[in-house]
Amino acid sequence: MSWPPNLQMVASKSLGGAERWFIRFSRALSELDAPAQLAIRKHSALSGMDLGGLVVHRLPYCTTWDPWSRQAVARLIDRVQPAIIQTYMGRATRLTRIVPGKGPVHLARLGGYYALGPYRHAHGWIGNTRMLCDWLVQQGLPANRVYHIYNFIDPPAPVAAERIAELREAQGLPDDAWLLICLGRFVPVKGHTHLLAALGLLPESIAGRPLRLLMLGDGPLAPRLKRQADQLGQSQRILWLGWQADPSPYLQMADLVVFPSLEEETLGNVILESWAWGKPLLTASFRGARELARHSEDAWCVPCADARALAQGIKTLLADPPRMAQIAACGHKRALNEFSRPAIMARYQELYQQLAM
Repeated sequence: MSWPPNLQMVASKSLGGAERWFIRFSRALSELDAPAQLAIRKHSALSGMDLGGLVVHRLPYCTTWDPWSRQAVARLIDRVQPAIIQTYMGRATRLTRIVPGKGPVHLARLGGYYALGPYRHAHGWIGNTRMLCDWLVQQGLPANRVYHIYNFIDPPAPVAAERIAELREAQGLPDDAWLLICLGRFVPVKGHTHLLAALGLLPESIAGRPLRLLMLGDGPLAPRLKRQADQLGQSQRILWLGWQADPSPYLQMADLVVFPSLEEETLGNVILESWAWGKPLLTASFRGARELARHSEDAWCVPCADARALAQGIKTLLADPPRMAQIAACGHKRALNEFSRPAIMARYQELYQQLAM
């Protein structure tokens, strides 16, 4: 089964979860020799990323209403002649206007519970969780044109032990420290304030080993979070490592991945990343985690926005290494069986073929 020609369009200026998925999806299309092209924003963070060697078009994407951006999108579509256009986020979706039955099929890929005004004109909608797809139908989108496809997660590429040792030394990490890893943009939905509060409730050491929290990310809440850490007297136990295009070294050295997101979090790629790396996961029970994770089987789940529950979960797991190993092994098995690249890309290929007929 072949892929129909397709155009992937995103207008984001900076990097976040949707953009990381766009990168992975583009690389997967390239490795499958799919006839795909990309349209990204000029001078955006994506411009310098490895997108799998696919043809990349750089558009102005200035606003959602200016005629120059809309004309640039229309001219590109006319030139490329794709059978499928898949847009990400509101701006690229708004600027893509195709009369049904008179051109390519326009799919809007959603990874959140967004206001649907900018998306309703699309011909079909892909949601990355079942719960999101159900919500889209409840909001009036036709059920027969709402498609559920999870994200995939790639197998990890192990980092050389020498590189890990260099990083630990450079960051001043004690050899015996428990390393807690938290990945995500510093925005309210990620729940970082509750994790910092939880750290303040934890003792200096658990089972005789000191704690260190590695914060991988950046965003508008960074100054506030750092002030909170200072006020709690926890700054000496936290490393602020910024946005990591490749978090592999830190995931490899992690003893526990902590994901404190709030109820509004849709999927949570960190769940899949921790499973792919075979790492034990402590997650808040936001809507995406309730759909994916199974408490005490493949993750340890605690209520959202509950610092005491987060602290107790961390203590429970770090004091019980066999339980952590069991949770990690179960999660890793699920990553291989349910969220592999071949399985998810086969679903996309099937959908594209179906809609291009």
